[in-house]
Amino acid sequence: MADKKKKKEDSALVNAAEAVGAAVGKIAAAAGVTGEKPKTAPTNIKIPKLAKSGKSRLSRKEKKAKQKLAAAASRK
Repeated sequence: MADKKKKKEDSALVNAAEAVGAAVGKIAAAAGVTGEKPKTAPTNIKIPKLAKSGKSRLSRKEKKAKQKLAAAASRK
């Protein structure tokens, strides 16, 4: 019996909610409001990695040896 009473009370609430929803829907349709959300820009923008340079790099020892040779050549 308790279930039947709840169904009757719920049905009155459900009917009232449906009536309110229908009225709001008609007003929104008249105003031109649609249910679609506007598209937003993506929040995660991927930052590209830096392009690798085409320069050839020498190791520290090779660089020091080249500097010593250049210094010795300039002294002569």
